[in-house]
Amino acid sequence: MVFKVHKIVMIICLIVMLTAFCSTDTETKVYRLFKNYSTEDAPGAALLIIKHGAPILTKTYGLAHVENKIPVKSRTNFRLASFTKQFTAMCIMMLQEQRKLDFDQTLAEIFPKFPEYGKEITIRQILHHTSGLIDYESLIPDTATIQVLDRDVLKMMMEQDSTYFPPGTEYRYSNSGYAVLAMIVETISGQSFADFLKINIFDPLDMKNTVAYEKGISEVTYRAFGYADEDGKFVPKDQSLTSAVLGDGGIYSSLDDLFKWNQALYTEKLVKFESLQQAFTVGVLNNGEGLDYGFGWRIDEYRGHRRVHHTGQSCGFTTIIQRFPEDKFTIIILTNRDKPMLTELANRLADLYLIDA
Repeated sequence: MVFKVHKIVMIICLIVMLTAFCSTDTETKVYRLFKNYSTEDAPGAALLIIKHGAPILTKTYGLAHVENKIPVKSRTNFRLASFTKQFTAMCIMMLQEQRKLDFDQTLAEIFPKFPEYGKEITIRQILHHTSGLIDYESLIPDTATIQVLDRDVLKMMMEQDSTYFPPGTEYRYSNSGYAVLAMIVETISGQSFADFLKINIFDPLDMKNTVAYEKGISEVTYRAFGYADEDGKFVPKDQSLTSAVLGDGGIYSSLDDLFKWNQALYTEKLVKFESLQQAFTVGVLNNGEGLDYGFGWRIDEYRGHRRVHHTGQSCGFTTIIQRFPEDKFTIIILTNRDKPMLTELANRLADLYLIDA
């Protein structure tokens, strides 16, 4: 009997030791993946991995503000860049559920003074990046010194008389489209886009420090400042002429708040499941050809697991979210560096914590 007890104890100890070894081995691999972000005198990164509703790994690296030696924390707010688009799409879905707009309404129906070509562009096409709207970045004069706002983008679109292609016939990623969506939210709701986000998304989810940042109007608490890698040296580069456009990339948020956002997407706290399903369903062109984009989300598979995801890159920041809904698994990485893009890094983490787990 004593021998059997000893044998059981030895087996339990062996299991514990193996588990600890595997955990340590995985953490070592994560450390190596983020080694370049963990220096004490450079901009850093924040990492969150969520599985079955709980954070299984939260790591922060480097500095949120290099000059003042302020470290990155889980509460640090980074500019999300195009990661923002899923929030913009959510605003549109909320208005659709309230029957204040329809996905198949045209720009001309919403903005009566919009040029003739707006009669052919629907909200659905803008959400799917099949509108063909001209890139507003290409329309900014070389002599410009004042930041562009969403209403300026709408004005630029109203000064055009054509699109890159007939709406619905091709896919072309469009920051212009999502800035216009922000203006649709303002026009339909009667609120500023930033206020609509706060009242309808951030406050209900208790995302206390998340904000669509407007200089002179709002502040970013626990703010990370952006930096650019120029020949191996990081230099401050926090704002550009396009950084004030909100609909395509102007939200600041943190790991702490984005955890709440991620969890809300498994519920009907914001919109009904029917609406959420549309966000995570690929769009189609007029000819029936499928896309890899829904409403503010890219959609594909990674190693046999269904994935919805998005990256962000702007002046001084790169971000990514990868969600595997059926696995209840999410990876979020935020950095205050202008490069590199984070897809490969996120893929390696998915290998470690989902595929090979």
